[in-house]
Amino acid sequence: MEPRPALGADLRAVGERLRRLRQSHGVSLAELARRAGIGEAVLAGVEAGAGEPGLETLWAVTAQLGVPIGAILDAPAQAPRVRGSAVEMVLLQSFEDETVTYELYRLRVPPGPGRTAPGHPRGVSEHVTVFSGRLTAGPVDAPLTAGPGDHVWWGADVPHCYRTLGPDDVHACLLLRRPAPH
Repeated sequence: MEPRPALGADLRAVGERLRRLRQSHGVSLAELARRAGIGEAVLAGVEAGAGEPGLETLWAVTAQLGVPIGAILDAPAQAPRVRGSAVEMVLLQSFEDETVTYELYRLRVPPGPGRTAPGHPRGVSEHVTVFSGRLTAGPVDAPLTAGPGDHVWWGADVPHCYRTLGPDDVHACLLLRRPAPH
């Protein structure tokens, strides 16, 4: 099986959007890399449009900038697909009102070791509706279990996990709710 790219989007455009956001926040490349827990060379590569950043890297960087991951991806009409070590997501729609930004994703979690994510900024919540398979997700210290037709949600400003229970992929929908910046 050929390795698949992590990001189904124009890497140069993603890198340029990320660089503009970082600069608009007045943070250096070195400082953002440090805060996100990634190498400075990795972040420089992402901004240059080189390499294939994984989902974990993109989440870490955008979380430190306090913006949704959709802020650096291609327009939702192009259905950007992002793959990490244990999760694949397709951005379906991003929308906002005066106080909240929402990102709606189609989510696939294959069997395996799962994924642990650092907390998002304060006030962010994740809402998952499972269509098939069985999923353990939520705060690392109190994960929730969901099967077909179930919905779970949690305050995502703490470390949280996603892991498939059983031999089948989990297919689900993730709604990420983020308070709008003031």
